[in-house]
Amino acid sequence: MKFGIDRLLADPALRKPLEGKRVALIAHPASVTEDLTHSLDALIAAGINVTSAFGPQHGLKGDKQDNMVETADETDPLYGIPVFSLYGEVRRPSGQMMSPADVFLFDLQDLGCRIYTFVTTLLYLLEAAAEHGKEVWVLDRPNPAGRPVEGTLLVPGQESFVGAGPMPMRHGLTMGEMGHWFIAHFGLKVPYRVIEMDGWQPEGPGFGWPTDRVWINPSPNAANINMARAYAGTVMIEGATVSEGRGTTRPLEVLFGAPDLDAKAVLAEMRRYAPDWLAACAIRECWFEPTFHKHAKTLCRGLMIHAEGPFYDHHAFRPWRLQALAFKAIRNLYPTYDLWRDFPYEYEFERLAIDVINGGPALREWVDNPAASPADLEQIAGSDEAKWREAIAPHLLY
Repeated sequence: MKFGIDRLLADPALRKPLEGKRVALIAHPASVTEDLTHSLDALIAAGINVTSAFGPQHGLKGDKQDNMVETADETDPLYGIPVFSLYGEVRRPSGQMMSPADVFLFDLQDLGCRIYTFVTTLLYLLEAAAEHGKEVWVLDRPNPAGRPVEGTLLVPGQESFVGAGPMPMRHGLTMGEMGHWFIAHFGLKVPYRVIEMDGWQPEGPGFGWPTDRVWINPSPNAANINMARAYAGTVMIEGATVSEGRGTTRPLEVLFGAPDLDAKAVLAEMRRYAPDWLAACAIRECWFEPTFHKHAKTLCRGLMIHAEGPFYDHHAFRPWRLQALAFKAIRNLYPTYDLWRDFPYEYEFERLAIDVINGGPALREWVDNPAASPADLEQIAGSDEAKWREAIAPHLLY
């Protein structure tokens, strides 16, 4: 199969509209061709007039480890072009940043999750392009989490850098498709084009990620396909006091880690409370000692997810519900546990981080309500998921 960047490079007819135009590239470390050449190098080698580049959160080089660690603008040492940061002094491209280019090529590998900030960067780019009369092309890449959708829709008024619009946590779209939805939903007037993939089969082997393509971390803690599949659930731990495994070699592949929780008891409570939500993966007790971040240099006991190999059922795996269940089991067993982390999250200073992450308070309120049942959360999420599937149906390209 071919990703968008590979088709663009292979087909002179696709590149022809770029002749005589100044081109900007939005990229990160996973922005590579099928032979692992970085897109910036490949485009310039193909004779495209790349006049600037942009790096999203974690930077063009992908070297910034955590949230709210900013990247400065710089000049590329090889090509001498400006490299603008979209996670530094600004999140939205300024007029000065937009001025050196006519066409913006967006080539970011996404994880298929609303909170993964590259999707918000795409919206901000489209809005800036509409304002300044620029073109946007998405060089499409797979959604490694595939087509399933899951989670509650972001509540209007709860928008943030990790909540671009009323979509669920696991959105099921490629970035090219998401751009079409943004344009339709927000009524944007912008010249937009998707260089589609050739041969991507979201229901084929790999269920989203082609088995013949190398995985490269699009951000420092996105280490493998297991993480990409689990992320729509485990990212919620960023709003909790328990560890998501940062500071270990397998971050965001655990349901929690903490020195003061009985993981075996939590798993037993999960199985008692909502056994169906544990389907389609394996959960095992694990121990780890983070080298940094939460509970640094402290032995933690936790539960690890294996959404891979013979344990994985793509259509039954529901990571958002699974993580909600882990929180609920902790709350049931430890009613007074200080579970929700109170700190500025992605520059949101008023709301609790868990509410920013979920685009509203519904999940936290469900966890904290001792009378709440699995059916209560199913009713809210199921309705929202059905609405989202209907909304995106006209925009599917594959």
